[in-house]
Amino acid sequence: MQSLAQPATLRHMAAGRRETAISQLRRGVLEFCVLALLREGERYSYELVRALGDLDSLVTTEGTLYPLLGRLRREGVVGSTWRESQSGPPRRYYHLSPDGHAALDKFVTDWTRFRDSVDNLLGNGGPK
Repeated sequence: MQSLAQPATLRHMAAGRRETAISQLRRGVLEFCVLALLREGERYSYELVRALGDLDSLVTTEGTLYPLLGRLRREGVVGSTWRESQSGPPRRYYHLSPDGHAALDKFVTDWTRFRDSVDNLLGNGGPK
């Protein structure tokens, strides 16, 4: 009987690992997705949350984004300016710094190589 229980347990464990792996991938690329959105121009945090939420797999909250933006500012890859808002309190607008542009360019190169390697292994038509 025990051997009948193992496949279900293994399926459950495998599903949990997949969820954990996807969650880790999201966390690992979120900052570069934010940088990519800022490459298009200045945005304030709620605009970033909305834009990320529009992307099916990158849903995030302001609670996740604020600490990330603070870290990116401290690291010098984004800058910010405060602006008055006609519909409420002043807003902090974020923009890419020159170091941010360089970090994003490097990530795009590295990500493309990584993605192509994984696609190749998975048989999804990546370079041979």
